[in-house]
Amino acid sequence: MHDSNPWQTLGSKQIYDNPWIRLTEHQVINPSGGSGIYGEVHFKNLAIGIIAIDTDDQIYLVGQYRYPLKAYSWELPEGGGPLTEEPLDAAKRELLEETGLVAQKWKEVLRMHLSNSVSDELGVLYLASGFEQFAPQPEETEQLEVKKMPFEEVYQMVVNGEITDSLTVAGILRVKLMREGF
Repeated sequence: MHDSNPWQTLGSKQIYDNPWIRLTEHQVINPSGGSGIYGEVHFKNLAIGIIAIDTDDQIYLVGQYRYPLKAYSWELPEGGGPLTEEPLDAAKRELLEETGLVAQKWKEVLRMHLSNSVSDELGVLYLASGFEQFAPQPEETEQLEVKKMPFEEVYQMVVNGEITDSLTVAGILRVKLMREGF
């Protein structure tokens, strides 16, 4: 029963399309039998996040102004990877671009849907360690600040609601649980 789709799609039309997202409006019959519309955002990239922790238990954060929020945000190094690319390759590229770091050790720690009521965006988080430092290579649209902080301080920022980025919140909580044996 739980695998069956209770929605009926009567028709669909593409509302908007660019290199990153496509917006589709569906005419539907909902699970209770009512008719209506359902907007769906299709992401053309994976969301990739990197939990970069050094041997002193310092975590790398990237700060930048996030246009949709109209606010500055501290978050893990993160970015997008084409759906056709291996997520780990995208993670390695994003870490180098944003921080200048090349990690020797990588471990996938979490896959999550970021807003599954309106989108199909999939996030993949990696734990990275064993770094060599090179020059960052930010994209032209990025004005970034990089800082290192003790893991426990970043965890407290998440708990206190000072960090709200979904990949960062999930990644920090996941590492905390891993450390506690979950």
